[in-house]
Amino acid sequence: MAVIEDHSLFAESLEIALEMEGHDVRRIVLPEGGRSVHTLLPIIMRAKPRVALLDLDLGTYGNGGRLVEPLTLAGVNVVVVTSSIDRGRWGECVRYGARKILPKSSPLNDILATIRRITEGLPVMTQDEREELLKHWHAQVQEIQLIRSRLENLTHRESQVLAQLMDGRAVREIARMSVVSEATVRTQVKSILSKLEVSSQLAAVGCAHHVGWAPAGA
Repeated sequence: MAVIEDHSLFAESLEIALEMEGHDVRRIVLPEGGRSVHTLLPIIMRAKPRVALLDLDLGTYGNGGRLVEPLTLAGVNVVVVTSSIDRGRWGECVRYGARKILPKSSPLNDILATIRRITEGLPVMTQDEREELLKHWHAQVQEIQLIRSRLENLTHRESQVLAQLMDGRAVREIARMSVVSEATVRTQVKSILSKLEVSSQLAAVGCAHHVGWAPAGA
């Protein structure tokens, strides 16, 4: 069994509890300075785990959810143990093969019981639970598609302004850098807000970050 977790204390607690239950556990140590979660896959697979307890947020490695599908395809039973409360994100993990999603606030006995049922070949998620999480994922996918379609309606200049807002620049600084008046930039910002159907610069920046948007050529 593999524990893939960037918080050492939590990982060690799981390791100790599982070993006391009689499981052969290997905690996957994440090398410092990692940039891609996919570089962890060969490290995990060398442990030849039947079950993997996977965190969704792996520090500099990013989104652990991207490991769900390749681990599942390799025959590993993936149980996500996460502090994320984003049920759309949970649904995505289920979509790509996760057997169960458990919040880190779950009693330790719930995690142990889940592992026990998996090793006994028993189901760990009801059909209703699975469908509910997939419903959240589908809704999230539709939301992202809608935001992306709105972002595509921005002009080249509006895209540049939004990118500068995402970098934390104020309207005055954007105007100075672009050698235009503040009134011109404010008009462009107003157009951006209208096209994205949001009421503030902060919301516009949030939308762009939410869908991983970057201007063309960036």
